[in-house]
Parts: sequence; structure tokens; C-alpha cells
Amino acid sequence: MSALCLLAPCPLPASAAGVGPVAALLWQGLFGTMPPCRVPAVQERDPAELEEERVLAVRAQAGDRDALGTLLRRYGPRLYRSVLLPRLGSAAAAEEALSATYMKVVERFEQFTWQSVGVYPWLRVVALRTALDQLRAKKREVLFEPADVEREIDSAERDHREAEVIEQHDLAQARGRVEALLGRLNPRYATAIRLRVLEERSREEAAKELEVSVATFDVVLHRAMAALKKALASEGGGS
Repeated sequence: MSALCLLAPCPLPASAAGVGPVAALLWQGLFGTMPPCRVPAVQERDPAELEEERVLAVRAQAGDRDALGTLLRRYGPRLYRSVLLPRLGSAAAAEEALSATYMKVVERFEQFTWQSVGVYPWLRVVALRTALDQLRAKKREVLFEPADVEREIDSAERDHREAEVIEQHDLAQARGRVEALLGRLNPRYATAIRLRVLEERSREEAAKELEVSVATFDVVLHRAMAALKKALASEGGGS
């Protein structure tokens, strides 16, 4: 097996990815792992950077494994945090899927056709297909069902947007799923999660909003997270 196939998955720690400790609570509460991170505002690709990526892709298709490794290291963290982790809901499953994605890319990169937005949209389709395989094989508590990912793959194959735009879409979609789950909770629980996790209010601010003590708010939030996890398991058919 090529050494490139053994590239370690490279998720970013929450602190490095720009996720505050408060925002991390929701994902850790549901899955016990790092959340998908927020991304900076979309910026237009530097033409020189895009040309460098095109050259790397040409070299990779000619058999240059170092060039392909550079592309995978560049986009691996993004695939992990915005494609695989939200859909698979487990750090272990996402890391396994990222390794499988790397192997598929090594095997199939000769099929890649250069587009003006770069390599990422094609890599994302490979990662989505890998996630779909895992979802079909193992039933777990997840925000996305196999049918959801199948529809995403259909649209992703025609998606020629910039990588940053696609990542923002993926993260917003995961957040939307969480919002939908909140709608199934006791309103008090949903408010606690929105205040503390989604809006990143301080414990004191959130407690004041709910008109309770900080200690009481901590209890409410703990129960709210348990209820949210139960709602997620119910939606996914988990136990």
C-alpha cells in the first residue's frame, strides 16, 4: 500500500479551528468530540494560488505522489470538519472515513477533470460517497440519513462553487439540523441551548435571560443536552 494511503487524518483541534469552548459544548454533548468549526468570510481565490493548485493537480495526475499529498493535506481538515464529522457524528468514524477518502483519491485521481474552482468540489464528492457507504453499513445517531447524503451527492457533482462557499453551506446545513431538533424540545431547554451554545452567551447572561441562578441554569443546560441527544437518537432510529 502506498505511504500516501497511510496519511493520518488531520482534523484541527477546536481551538485552532476557531471554535470557542462554548460553541464546542453542543457537538461534544451530542457526540463527545470536536464540532465542525466556523469558517472565515468567503474571499475570492488568489489567481496565483489557483494556478499553483492546477499545477499540483497536473503533477498528481502524472503520478507525482508528493503533489497529491500536498493537495490532501491542504483539504483534509476541511473534509473532516465540514463533510465527514457532521454526517457521521463520531470522531472515530470521521477519521476512518477520511482515511478511506484518501485511498479512493489516490486510486481515482486520474479521473479528476480540472475546474476553475479547484480540486475541493471533486474531493468533497469522494468524501460524501465514503460517508454514504458508512451510513449504509452502520446505523448510529447522526444528523444526516443515507437518503440525505445521496441527494447531496447528486447536487455536489454539479457544484462548481469555491471551497469556502461549499464549506459554509455544509456547516450551515449541520446547524440547521440542530435547529430542527431544538424545535422538538421543551422550549425552555431549546432556549438554554440557543443562548449558551449557538449564541455563545456567558453562563451569567444565559441564566439572567432565563431568570434563574447560574447553578440552576447549569442543571437546565445539562438536561437540555440530554434531551437533545435523545431526540437525535429517536430521529436516527438509534437506541
